[in-house]
Amino acid sequence: MKVQVKVKPNSNKQAIVDFGNYRYLIYLTSPVEDNQANIELINLLSKHFGIAPKNIKITFGATGRDKILELT
Repeated sequence: MKVQVKVKPNSNKQAIVDFGNYRYLIYLTSPVEDNQANIELINLLSKHFGIAPKNIKITFGATGRDKILELT
């Protein structure tokens, strides 16, 4: 399954807003340095969907705020 996300790093909260059709706005507390925000994103989505973090891959937008992730 493919998921579209828009990430807001350095937020005061950690939250997932679901817009339907596998589109999400995700607030992360981690900064973007050293790939910390992407790691937090994968861990948060793995808990949300109940799958292992190794089954989530960022297929587009690894360095941007708009991302497409592949969940297997």
